[in-house]
Amino acid sequence: MRKLGVHTSIAGGLHRSVERAHALGCTTVQIFSHNPRGWAVKSISQEEAAIFKSMKTHFDVSPVYIHTSYLINMASRDSGLKKKSINLLVIEMDRADTMGADYVVLHPGSASGDDQYVSRSRAVNALNEVAAMGQWNAGLLIENTAGEKGDISSTIENLSDIINGVKESLIKGICIDTCHAFAAGYDIRNDKGIQNFSDKIEKYIGLDNVKLIHLNDSKGDIGSGVDRHEHIGIGQIGSKGLKIFICYSSFRNIPLILETPKKRESDDSHNLRKVRKMIRSLGD
Repeated sequence: MRKLGVHTSIAGGLHRSVERAHALGCTTVQIFSHNPRGWAVKSISQEEAAIFKSMKTHFDVSPVYIHTSYLINMASRDSGLKKKSINLLVIEMDRADTMGADYVVLHPGSASGDDQYVSRSRAVNALNEVAAMGQWNAGLLIENTAGEKGDISSTIENLSDIINGVKESLIKGICIDTCHAFAAGYDIRNDKGIQNFSDKIEKYIGLDNVKLIHLNDSKGDIGSGVDRHEHIGIGQIGSKGLKIFICYSSFRNIPLILETPKKRESDDSHNLRKVRKMIRSLGD
């Protein structure tokens, strides 16, 4: 069965995120392990970790993905911010192991007005510092970005440069966000465009290193550089394009996590129903 989930809230305790995922019929989940908009992080108690592990085993929810804080910028030229980013990423990795999570998903950062190559090199150096600070069971995934001003990871070649520059076994693969890929200029709405995208991944990274797909429609048009997620089928990629993408041979077995807008309580279940219908069509 195709692994399908959403990003769920940890309000009320880490384990509540697994309960919420199960209530939606999800078989995988993504969470923040703490408030993603603050540097201060409270430690996870042994009891809290044990309950979380018990819940994910009981409900058979896996893999578990932790999305890193929005504050992290491994490419920052500000030495203070870079050091805080390194330290927080180490904390994210530690927390993932404490909770028994499988992967940590990272946006590597922004160029902050500098040349992209120089900024990407800074991010690689910072990630190498993280790699030298420990070894973790959880794997780090680098996520593609939408091509906004300052982005250092919006192309497959960018991702390859980052992955190949980190010497230790910290990075275990990539996360592909469909909204980001489309906004960065990849036309993933048809077989030809998806094949070109797949070929790039195979050439520079390897398809077996794609460990997660963030399945999101896009408010912005192709190549817009606009990172605005939309409900499944309502955006510029559309239901037909997203269905072709997730059913394409290169991507049909990769876990899917939805990061679609949450304005009403029913939004997640509505988007999940659409995606389940797409997945069922594989057997038709």
